[in-house]
Amino acid sequence: MAAGGAAVTAGALARLAAGDFRDRVRRPAYAVTLLAAVGLGCLAVPPADGHWVILAVGRYRGEYNSAYVGLATALAGALWLTVGGFYVVRKGIGRDEETRVGQVLAATPLRSSGYLLAKFLSNLLVLGSMLGVLALTAVAMQLVRGEDRAVDPVALSTPFLVTALPLLAATAAAAVLFETLPLLRGGAGNVVWFFVALAVTIGGQSPGAAFGGLGVAQAAGSLRAALGVTGDVGDGEFSLGLTRVDTPLVPFRWAGAGLDGGFLLQRLLLVLLATAVAVLPAFWFGRFDPARGGPPAGANAEPSGAAALPAPVPATVALPRTAPAFGATFGRLLAGEVRILLGGVSRWWWLVTGGLTLAGLTVPLDDVTGVVLPALWVWPVLLWSRLGSQAAEHDLDVLLAAYPARRRRLLAEWASGVVLTAVTGAAPCIRLAVAGDGPGLAAWTAGALFVPSLALALGVLSRTHRVFQALYLPLCYLVVNQVAALDFMGAVRTAGHPAGPGPLLVAAAALALLAAAFLAAAARREVRR
Repeated sequence: MAAGGAAVTAGALARLAAGDFRDRVRRPAYAVTLLAAVGLGCLAVPPADGHWVILAVGRYRGEYNSAYVGLATALAGALWLTVGGFYVVRKGIGRDEETRVGQVLAATPLRSSGYLLAKFLSNLLVLGSMLGVLALTAVAMQLVRGEDRAVDPVALSTPFLVTALPLLAATAAAAVLFETLPLLRGGAGNVVWFFVALAVTIGGQSPGAAFGGLGVAQAAGSLRAALGVTGDVGDGEFSLGLTRVDTPLVPFRWAGAGLDGGFLLQRLLLVLLATAVAVLPAFWFGRFDPARGGPPAGANAEPSGAAALPAPVPATVALPRTAPAFGATFGRLLAGEVRILLGGVSRWWWLVTGGLTLAGLTVPLDDVTGVVLPALWVWPVLLWSRLGSQAAEHDLDVLLAAYPARRRRLLAEWASGVVLTAVTGAAPCIRLAVAGDGPGLAAWTAGALFVPSLALALGVLSRTHRVFQALYLPLCYLVVNQVAALDFMGAVRTAGHPAGPGPLLVAAAALALLAAAFLAAAARREVRR
């Protein structure tokens, strides 16, 4: 009887995880992430004469065979999916609360530990499917580069299964844990995770990293041995991450790293620890019962009693439309959108903004552009991420569909983001103007247009705030680390002048993103008709 009950429980967990997985893969954010995974796979295996690399041993790289291509793409995937995959899989518990599925599950015999385990497995399935797409991209890139077209499935897939997959299990568990902690359920948790993941990816590259870290130490040792290089410096210096090289790297033959028993045991322990972390919140998880800690943040309480149930709503609701009133209405509309965008902002947020603004008015100009401006334009990330996604996440699409000038409302929403960008970046703008730095002022202006355009486009396309947060924070991190090719705000400087893309190019990208947002919104309205 106990064995039968265990089988039923296992079957219920499998069905719950599979159903949740199917629901997630139908969402636009999943498709966007898959496209990004394909792009990452292409970037991990650059052309033989390319000047950008992901993986290098000094001035050398492995020949593009299955072992090296699999290692390069798996390590790149471990880096990117550990940081960005979290934003894709989180909110599984919150979605159950919003759709009232959680209350239904709470009435079943399924235990909290079983529910959390199912969510962990669903998260891992989503991340694992992205890793699978990355592996298929690796096969394609090996054939395209053509240095060795003999595909070895075992050599190519081993780095994905042994190196990357255990890290994704840890990410899946962290997403479950964050959703059960009140302070980390919302946007603050997204920001906290970025810095936690950043610390893990940097510290995980050290030889003594716990559980084998990112697997870099084992890979580096095997690559150096094949190259005949010893030590950690000189031509044997191992590099993981997007790096520009002056001359193309020299290829050498590498047949793959042998499977070390100690390393395999560490990866197994990491998976077991991730499973335990995912189930741990069962000690305090309230099972969607407001009497046990309340519902997740942003959720409404469940109405009780027959009298509280809403009246049936017809399948098709004909909403009344008012004729658009032309005239000086855009200003009032913009003011309303600004109030919506800034709704719920605490005094502490404004105090930090004021402190950064004061620093922007007092520190040397080089520090203003290189440090203060990026800080000021990272601080409102949670507010910008509302653009384009807030209506969908709060189920206001039907209500806003009755607005007679929807394109004007979307334009006002974008303009409210421009206002926020300009206000938070006002101090650097003033300093650049006083210094007569025309190129810097032009770069600032282009950046002020680019940030809300990116937020609005990603919000409209994905209908969630998490995609913008997942992309924008790494983008700013790369800018702070002097990657000039991605500098959209004029923070990276050479001889006192912005070294990034020209302001006209950044402004053109902003307009293209804005146009994409309008086209996506119009297409979605046509589909609904």
